[in-house]
Amino acid sequence: MKKFLLISGLIVFILVGSIAGYGFYMYKSVQDTVDNRMHVSSDREKSERRELEVDIEEQEPLSFLLLGVDTDDNRTDSGRTDTLMVVTVNPADESMKMLSIPRDTRTEMVGRGVDDKINHAYAFGGADMAMATVENFLDIPIDYFMTINMDGFKDIVDALGGVTVENTFAFNQSGHQFAEGPIELGGDEALAYTRMRKNDPRGDLGRNERQREVVDAIINEGAQFSSVTKAGEILDALGNNVSTDLSFDKMVTIQSNYRSARHNSETLEIDGSGSRIDNIYYYIVSEDERSRVSGELRTHLGLDDDEQVVMNEDEDEES
Repeated sequence: MKKFLLISGLIVFILVGSIAGYGFYMYKSVQDTVDNRMHVSSDREKSERRELEVDIEEQEPLSFLLLGVDTDDNRTDSGRTDTLMVVTVNPADESMKMLSIPRDTRTEMVGRGVDDKINHAYAFGGADMAMATVENFLDIPIDYFMTINMDGFKDIVDALGGVTVENTFAFNQSGHQFAEGPIELGGDEALAYTRMRKNDPRGDLGRNERQREVVDAIINEGAQFSSVTKAGEILDALGNNVSTDLSFDKMVTIQSNYRSARHNSETLEIDGSGSRIDNIYYYIVSEDERSRVSGELRTHLGLDDDEQVVMNEDEDEES
């Protein structure tokens, strides 16, 4: 998925961007879908790494965590995360940065006190533990989250009438053949396209790039007027497969104040190496590499260690 998607500011562009063509009725339909079907409460009011909640009215830089949940039904409240994507948005320079974290990355599970694969955090403690674990790993605040059922992901693509991507090499996956070059994907094909990694020489990194690419295609397709006519199907697909701590009102504000950032996005990668510990495969990221990526995201968020970010007590004691 290449430019984000269903993590506010993106799913937002699909949802709220269609309102203009339908007036009050569609506005209420979108509002009902978000607030009554997609919105879930969180145990936290804000990131512990911020002194104050991010002010979206004042267009402060903000961050999202997109979680692709691997489950066999439409639920988004259980299962491991097949995809973890961090998106930072800075409206001052109209830019976004996106980082896909390999799901096997070994790091501390915040709240459990053990190291494990980062995609296990959601299974252990839901979105709150996933956010806390990613915050600890990257040393940045996560302001909002969104989860999407990866099987239900295909419903969203189908509701849009399919998407077009630029495939870099030919491969087969789950009974589908994907030629090199521009290809059109329906829902089942898009799901297979984003899940292939074993035949990719870049492994998880290559799969992450395809996931970001499909997200980019979803955003672009959702922004077209032709997609507005499919609003009912899109809303059903989103309501059945997406959950978020964003309310409709916040989505509207983000769409209004941050939408220009989607035109200037940069994809970050975090390098590491595979290793087996106790006969379990992990993706190991060095401290230097983790600090490098963290620094890029922190700069993009305009963080000031002395004013905006509240370090946890353990870090204070160590410093």
